[in-house]
Amino acid sequence: MVKHSKALRPKISVLVPIYNVEKYLDECLSSLVGQTLKEIEIICINDGSTDNSLEIIKSFAKKDKRIVIIDKENSGYGKSMNMGLDKATGEYVGIVESDDFIAQNAFYEMYKIAKENDVDVVKANFHKYVTKKGGSTGTSELFLKNEIGRIVNPREYRHIFYQQPSIWSAIYRRTFLNNNKIRFLPSAGASYQDAGFNFKVFAMAKRVFFMDEAFLFYRQDNPNSSVKSAGKIYAVKDEYDEVEDYLKERDLMDEYGTTLAIVRMSGYIWNMRRLTKEAALEFSSVVKEDYSRYKKAGYLDVKGLEKDAEFIVNNLAVVNPEKFIKIRSLYELNDKVKTKLLNACRKMAKHSKRRESND
Repeated sequence: MVKHSKALRPKISVLVPIYNVEKYLDECLSSLVGQTLKEIEIICINDGSTDNSLEIIKSFAKKDKRIVIIDKENSGYGKSMNMGLDKATGEYVGIVESDDFIAQNAFYEMYKIAKENDVDVVKANFHKYVTKKGGSTGTSELFLKNEIGRIVNPREYRHIFYQQPSIWSAIYRRTFLNNNKIRFLPSAGASYQDAGFNFKVFAMAKRVFFMDEAFLFYRQDNPNSSVKSAGKIYAVKDEYDEVEDYLKERDLMDEYGTTLAIVRMSGYIWNMRRLTKEAALEFSSVVKEDYSRYKKAGYLDVKGLEKDAEFIVNNLAVVNPEKFIKIRSLYELNDKVKTKLLNACRKMAKHSKRRESND
């Protein structure tokens, strides 16, 4: 186990959650040990891998004393990440998934921005990487133009809440995470824990810096990635229930209730679009229950949202899930088709409301 002296305290602790990723792990760890920022610790959390992952980690650790190994029985992503956070000693914390890799100047550039601006979070864009195509297929656009390159308070600029969580394209001040008790939901598997962590971070952070640059290469075609799984369909509800409890404990639901409601519904609909017909129909009862609960509490203001495309689709999934499932694949197509779909959604939603009122 590596122990840093006070003089060698790492500037960044990089958490690497690992489970059966021998195919990609060498590329990931090579990108970390080669960082131009040398004052880092690389905390590898092996979650009971049954392949050659642990041996690969050990071979890197023999050559680089900055690597810290946590070897544990399989208990899921959330518990692994929390163990990593508890073990971290760096001023800031970064995350790199073990099937991804990162540019060698990434942590140097992000740490430099963090120190120059005294911020809790530095968040960057990321590259979309497809192995079969041999490289990046595009770069994310997470931020609005007026947010980039300056200090932002997410309470005043809510746009970031509605973007892909991408918790691995950022660094976080460790004392900020600890003081606000920001941790991962320790549920089994790797199921949506990034969503809850991301929401809590931006609900509590007051000083955030958004970088237009992209450093991390986010692998899109790992068949074992949790995002590919259709199982554990209720994990997304558990995640947002935990966020809601977190906000209630801090009397923040009045401030963030609407934001959470929209983010939760968007997450639900993302699932409705990818699940099998049977699973989607089963999950639709959860969508309807939470939609109705938020609407009753005043967090879903229909008048304010009825012109929003996502809201219309969400509303359709609530009032007529069978129809939504039948046409959901069209929503992924071009804008022309989407316009036709949204017009159809409006008609069906109005029809359903009339039918309910007549009943």
